Amino acid sequence: MAAYGLYTHIASNKFRSMVLLAGLFLLIYVLVYAGALVAEVVINGNQSVAYYLSSAFSDLIKASPFATVGAIAWIVIAYFFHQSMIDAVTGGHDVTRQEEPRLYNLLENLCISRGITMPKLKIMESPALNAFATGLNPRQYAITVTTGLMKALNDQEIEAVLGHELTHIRNGDVQLMVVAVIIAGVVGFFGELFFRMFTSFSWSSGSGGSWSSGSSSSSRSSSSSDSKSSGGGAVVVIIIAVVLIVVAWLVSQVVKLALSRSREFLADAGSVELTKNPDAMISALRKIDGRGELPGATSAVMELCVDNPREGFADLFATHPSVDSRIKALVDFAGGHDPGPLPPPSDEAEESGTQAERRDTPPALPTGPWNDSGTQADAPKGTAPDRSGTPVGNPMGPWGRH
Repeated sequence: MAAYGLYTHIASNKFRSMVLLAGLFLLIYVLVYAGALVAEVVINGNQSVAYYLSSAFSDLIKASPFATVGAIAWIVIAYFFHQSMIDAVTGGHDVTRQEEPRLYNLLENLCISRGITMPKLKIMESPALNAFATGLNPRQYAITVTTGLMKALNDQEIEAVLGHELTHIRNGDVQLMVVAVIIAGVVGFFGELFFRMFTSFSWSSGSGGSWSSGSSSSSRSSSSSDSKSSGGGAVVVIIIAVVLIVVAWLVSQVVKLALSRSREFLADAGSVELTKNPDAMISALRKIDGRGELPGATSAVMELCVDNPREGFADLFATHPSVDSRIKALVDFAGGHDPGPLPPPSDEAEESGTQAERRDTPPALPTGPWNDSGTQADAPKGTAPDRSGTPVGNPMGPWGRH
């Protein structure tokens, strides 16, 4: 689907996302097939590779309804309870206009300007600079903002971040990302389950090859030629099952990354469309860059945030495009101005602390051998001079009384 403008890009992205999501759902059946291969080897360890492959395919057809029902049940549970799970991990809580009038009014103004249903507003007590949107339907939509973001950003920058998250809701990104995280969780769960099941079995090479669980081993007699062929077939099938599990997990992560990365640019553009202020979005990204780590948050939560500082191996598994690339897009296509990278948080905090000390420390009094002049003008207010005119409060100089 060709895309020539912002809205056609959004429509094209939705179409590609649905295709990727369908492919992500098919990975569940790949894992079921891998599990069937392992089960066939455990049940009968004296067969050929062709026998295992065909038997596992028959098992897949029989188990497909149960796998589908299990995946749907998992999605239904997450549909109703995902927000509670996220709040339990992050500690986010609902706030009202009376509790946070500044933040509430900024979000309400954006919603009124476009006729958008007002999502719930949540606050997360954290010094990190980040925000994220969640929800699968208009009654569940919520935007969570950290207290660190509220303190570090001005009103225009906070409005730009809220516009970014509101665009994720408008474009349907939140629903797709939540469902993608759920399905990827199913893939990861079954993958770990199969690996644990695989490692609980041991290979017995007595007369012929067989798989045994724990201490109970069932040996089967066969000819020398049959034992070689059967043992080799079982090993090959186990290798195929392990490869399928690993590939399914990797593909689930790549699909999840593709969904996340492709949507951040559109969310930045949507924020500029809502606020008409590209410089505010650029300034907000510069302040958030490197300061968005949420301690204790899972990777699934970080993937929903404005910025995810967690990076995979050689940046291959980073869920968000780099801040520099996002700012470059805003400069090239939205006419924004980039102020450049900000100093690291440690240097900035040290500099601000030094300035605060300078403001709080009173100016030092002049010292030196000739500063105590002993004149009435230098005397503290209310100090009475003596008969010679020298203030009583400071009667001595460096060489005695003046």
